[in-house]
Amino acid sequence: MKTIIYTCPYVPAEWIAAHGLRPSRIIPDAAGSTGPVVPIEGVCPYVRGFVNEVITGTQASAVVVTTVCDQMRRAFDIVVRKGKLAAFLMNVPSTWQSVAAQKLYLDELKRLGRFLIGLGGESPSTDALVKIMLEYDTARTSILAARGYLTSRRYSEAIARFNRDGKSGITRDITDKKPLTDGIPLLIIGGPLLREDFEILDVVENSGGRIVLDATETGERGMCAKFDRRRLRDDPLMELANAYFGGIQDAFRRPNSELYNWLKREIAARGARGIVFHRYVWCDIWHAELRRLKDCIDLPVLDIDTAGDNETYKHRTENRIRVFLEMLQ
Repeated sequence: MKTIIYTCPYVPAEWIAAHGLRPSRIIPDAAGSTGPVVPIEGVCPYVRGFVNEVITGTQASAVVVTTVCDQMRRAFDIVVRKGKLAAFLMNVPSTWQSVAAQKLYLDELKRLGRFLIGLGGESPSTDALVKIMLEYDTARTSILAARGYLTSRRYSEAIARFNRDGKSGITRDITDKKPLTDGIPLLIIGGPLLREDFEILDVVENSGGRIVLDATETGERGMCAKFDRRRLRDDPLMELANAYFGGIQDAFRRPNSELYNWLKREIAARGARGIVFHRYVWCDIWHAELRRLKDCIDLPVLDIDTAGDNETYKHRTENRIRVFLEMLQ
């Protein structure tokens, strides 16, 4: 079975799987000094890692890139020029309140479908799409039910594993366990995490904290909304578009007020007492949100900026997290 890789949460795995192909939402390693894109000023380390993994990897048949950030859009040009994989650029509108924007996203899904058929995929029947959507919805529900029973890192890695492989397998990890309640409750928010960045979750717990909400792009915030079973039966593709385009909140959206409405609801429900704001150097989208986050959310905020592959940044991050938690005690 051919594998289609991507990293953006607005690419529905169910749509790829319904075409008889294997979707895999990858998380790259921190980019080192080797690869087509070396560490240079102005290049987001996540984008650099993604491009290097796509170009040097040999397991996938195609890659899907979206337009949610300017650097990733530029990455598409590099992948096409230097890579060997078939590549598809999916337009995701930043505006979302108009019918035209919703129609554009739906049309992009249909265009993606034609690309997948060109790779050898099959045009999915309604029944096949419904079946796959229900399977993914059930898996996501089981992962969300495990929240609170796993350490912060294990939970976030379970989400990442599901995004990569399309399987949960999480219930066996929480059998006969009690909810975890130790530590100062925090949330982490920002763009996607590199594989090495998951160490931050360990640092938080080892310093006396507990991540009750992973609102990074690779965490809960990057999961689509639960499907409406009635609408799913009537028009599965439309419900898929609604759950992804309408259900995933992000800083790049205009307006992005729904991101803050979602955050306020989740903070109230989970009792978070502080925010770890994780952003990469040269990520203009999330850098611009720092001031607004402080204005909109009445919680202490720790700003963690990182270049992705520097030991100095790593040690500084560890020390700042410990100091932040000491302040909250």
